Amino acid sequence: MRKFQYIYVLIVVVLVTSCKQISTKAAEINEKTEVSIKGQILHETENLVITRLSNHIYTHISYLDTDDFGKVACNGMLVINESKAVVFDTPTTNEGSLELLNFVSKNMASKIIAVIPTHFHSDCFGGIEEFEKQNIQSYAHKLTIEMLKSRQQDFPQSIHEFDEDFVLSLGDKKVYAEYYGEGHTKDNIIGYFPEDNALFGGCLLKSVGASKGYLGDANLEQWSKTVEKVKSKYPKIEIVIPGHGKWGGTDLLDYTMELFENH
Repeated sequence: MRKFQYIYVLIVVVLVTSCKQISTKAAEINEKTEVSIKGQILHETENLVITRLSNHIYTHISYLDTDDFGKVACNGMLVINESKAVVFDTPTTNEGSLELLNFVSKNMASKIIAVIPTHFHSDCFGGIEEFEKQNIQSYAHKLTIEMLKSRQQDFPQSIHEFDEDFVLSLGDKKVYAEYYGEGHTKDNIIGYFPEDNALFGGCLLKSVGASKGYLGDANLEQWSKTVEKVKSKYPKIEIVIPGHGKWGGTDLLDYTMELFENH
């Protein structure tokens, strides 16, 4: 009898140990998969780089030639769900926009249904013409449209204006565009996708270690306060994409607040 009890206990110990090993292995596989997704470059040319950050979130990076800072890499966010996509900030040129549109259509088997520039500067609007050609609806905050008009900049006449917040359905998920106040410009907004806890801060947010950058249209008094409002709303955000430089997490919000705290 004791022999059978011993064998039973031995079998239980082996099974428990095996289950723990399987669980540990599965966790390791999931972790490796997550790491391989984040920062996975899917497309790269001299005009455009597309990188996958999560199941639904991608960055598109294009380039802008500037007098003060030389050739600058500019970030935008692409959100895809159920074969539909939303773009925050266009690539800087129409050539880059066409590349993005073609990639999403052919390689992702998805259709871009909206483009949302996060402020009026050319690194957000530069490639808007190509979206307009393909009858993709554009949306912008009312302050952005005011700024475009005051600077006599070209923009789609069919652009839809919104005030404060805007919500767009992407299949069974929601995408948010929200205004929290002035910073890099008076009209800067952010994009948010709750499913992946992802935030596109645009030029309101700085990558860690970045300089203050272009301040010609900035409100230095309000910048940190505006970012503080964003952090208060989303204290546990996981993916944060700035307008320029490397993406990260809430450390970008902290860095930006500190950078402009004393102007």
